[in-house]
Amino acid sequence: MLGWFQALLPKEEKFYDLFEQHAATLVAGAHALEKLLNGQGDIKAEIARIAAEEQRADDIARDVMLAVRRTFITPFDRSDIKSLISSMDDAIDQMRKTGKTITLFEVDRFEPSMQALGVTVVEAAGKVQELVPLLRAMNQNSTRINALVEEIGKIEERSDEIHDQGLKTLFASHRTSDTMAYIVGAEIYDHLEKVVDRCEDVAKTIAGIVIEHL
Repeated sequence: MLGWFQALLPKEEKFYDLFEQHAATLVAGAHALEKLLNGQGDIKAEIARIAAEEQRADDIARDVMLAVRRTFITPFDRSDIKSLISSMDDAIDQMRKTGKTITLFEVDRFEPSMQALGVTVVEAAGKVQELVPLLRAMNQNSTRINALVEEIGKIEERSDEIHDQGLKTLFASHRTSDTMAYIVGAEIYDHLEKVVDRCEDVAKTIAGIVIEHL
């Protein structure tokens, strides 16, 4: 009976598999976001792709939360597992919110700084995808993990600069007219910058987990 019961329990490796699957949704969503900001392909199709990846990410996050409750021995602290998957989910949620804003206000042209932020989103998501598998052997990979965390931090700093410059240019363009265009543009900038912020949150969460296990 005990053997049968243990066979039903998720393996520790399942957590790593789920984290990596979720990271893949971040990358797919980021590429779709970059594509629509650059005017490549159909905007509605790319927004639908982001929504689909966000739904897939939600399903994976739910599986992680279920596994936390059903697993006796987790690879690291349960609260850290929840924090990690939540921060990853927040990142793709911001991509979805960007798409919703674009759809709501029927935006079909994007400022150069928005396109530049799209590049930082892809870079940050890619670094997260590289970072997450290193958790499988975090002690051996601690040096590389710390380096990637630092790289993501630099991407976030660059995204802040692009965001601020973009808002400044946007304000100058609509200072005396078309206030609504400024409000909509500012909201898009805000969501894009927050995507990179949330990727940095993922990196910081992983860094904290590694420190606890050194």
